[in-house]
Amino acid sequence: MDEVLRWLDSAALVIAGAPISWAEVLGAVSGLACVALVARQHVWNWPVGLINNVFWALLFWRAKLYSDSTLQGVFFALGCYGWWRWTRGVRGDTALAVRRTRRGEWGVLAAAVVIATAGLAAWLAHATDSPAPLADASVLTLSLAATWGQAEKLIESWWIWITVDVISVPLYVSRGLYPTAGVYVIFGALCVVGLRGWSRALGGEAAR
Repeated sequence: MDEVLRWLDSAALVIAGAPISWAEVLGAVSGLACVALVARQHVWNWPVGLINNVFWALLFWRAKLYSDSTLQGVFFALGCYGWWRWTRGVRGDTALAVRRTRRGEWGVLAAAVVIATAGLAAWLAHATDSPAPLADASVLTLSLAATWGQAEKLIESWWIWITVDVISVPLYVSRGLYPTAGVYVIFGALCVVGLRGWSRALGGEAAR
């Protein structure tokens, strides 16, 4: 295991004098594949996402983004739930349908995100050497909300993901994770594609 971790920490390539680790390269590739599959409502986005969680957990821990690193473990659990939910949602030829978030769900999500972000940011600021506690905490809590929404096929989950991308790009640039920041720019574009695709699916469901 130690040899595997050392290999993931080692440089896969060097860009402008900055070494890029295998964990960052493999995390970027698997992350892009995952989002592209989600946009197509393909169930295999979940196992690909689980692989991505492992790569990025190591990457973010090494960058001292402890909240983001911890988030990958929670993502892993939510990924298992999402995989089960999408598979369980199939009934004959009828798959789990895209739907809108209900008002009550919005209330619970908003309250949970605000409370969790405030608490986590305070903890990161006082108990760790996190360089950006509020941004780090926001990425974690919003990502959890978006992943749950994705598992339930809530169309608004794409808007939450876009917000995560907007926060993440400058955060990762500040930590020198330039390829990962670039990947999140692409994530943003894929989220727009996913939003449009799920909107068409929602319209098709409404027309039935």
